[in-house]
Amino acid sequence: MAEKRWLTAEQQTAWRVLVAFTTRLPAALDTQLQRDSGLTHFDYFVLSTLSEAPDRRLQLRVLADFANASLSRLSHVMTKLEKAGWARRESTPGVRGSQAVLTDAGYAKVVDTAPGHVDTVQSLVFDGLDDEQVRTLTELGTTLLDTLDAGIARGRR
Repeated sequence: MAEKRWLTAEQQTAWRVLVAFTTRLPAALDTQLQRDSGLTHFDYFVLSTLSEAPDRRLQLRVLADFANASLSRLSHVMTKLEKAGWARRESTPGVRGSQAVLTDAGYAKVVDTAPGHVDTVQSLVFDGLDDEQVRTLTELGTTLLDTLDAGIARGRR
């Protein structure tokens, strides 16, 4: 039988900080976006990702990967965005799966929403960090994501 691994005191402190941050930040972003634009953070992330894509379109599967979402969750959000006139789904002859396409109205929504969202991200995350800390955050985040992805690939969900 394998010996149980426990967190060290330092790991436990780091873990609690990480959990607090990853729990509170999405709620704060959702609050600002809902108040100012009627969007969730996930809605905005999907729209902004499409706004940066070539021809403002991506395969739904690719968009789901970018958004760290299941196709089912993305489909639900796409239905909401389609009803608002901000996005549409298109099939491409000879290509399996549909594409998500950002409409002109959707692009205008991103342009209108971005300044308030960026200001919120700056004030909640980056105002307290210097350039070296931002680089360190990027390195740590990349390492954490790589470790997470490897664990998921090994079936550690």
